[in-house]
Amino acid sequence: MMENIGFRIVPMSRRPARELVEAFRDVVTPHVSDNLNRMVSGAAGLRPYHKEGKLLGVAVTVKTRPGDNLMVHKAIELAEPGDVIVVDAGGDLTNSIVGEIMLRLAQRKQLAGFVIDGAIRDTGAFMNDTFPVYAKGVTHRGPYKDGPGEINVPISLNGMIINPGDILLGDEDGLVVIPLEHAEGILKLVREQQVREADILQSIQDGTVDRSWVDALLQKRGCDLH
Repeated sequence: MMENIGFRIVPMSRRPARELVEAFRDVVTPHVSDNLNRMVSGAAGLRPYHKEGKLLGVAVTVKTRPGDNLMVHKAIELAEPGDVIVVDAGGDLTNSIVGEIMLRLAQRKQLAGFVIDGAIRDTGAFMNDTFPVYAKGVTHRGPYKDGPGEINVPISLNGMIINPGDILLGDEDGLVVIPLEHAEGILKLVREQQVREADILQSIQDGTVDRSWVDALLQKRGCDLH
């Protein structure tokens, strides 16, 4: 039988170990971005609406018709503690995708957050809570519940490709996806960058920082320094 493309639920076929996810707890998004060669957009149009705190968890992806949250409700039912519900709603702001009721459902299931490429409502509830939520905007207009939509399929948020099972990281600088197949290697590179940047910051503080590289690079690029 032919798959019902556009209206289907795909089983989650891969998951990172909890220890691997938690290893990114003290990591910042710029360090991940740098070690992805700055080629991951980070979905710059999405911003945090919660009071404070980092988003970190395993992506459960949802692709839905703009303004419809039926499949988002189902994704909450399917998700496991520590999962992030990531919704490609086409960036449309006409109708909200989640509000306070879905926030409380997600908290009760111990999910790790929402990422909504679309609108939310009941923003007071989100802004007074530490449950992480990133969204493109806000509207009081509620959603429809008709479908179609898909769960656990590859999605794109403003050019950032997210596959189910990838690791999502969000902080005050935005969002970045850590592809599961590269997560351990990226973590190693990030740890090395953390050490380098700590050394640079210490050298600035104690007055030993070497800035000769600036003129050297300008000369290499052909700049006339005089």
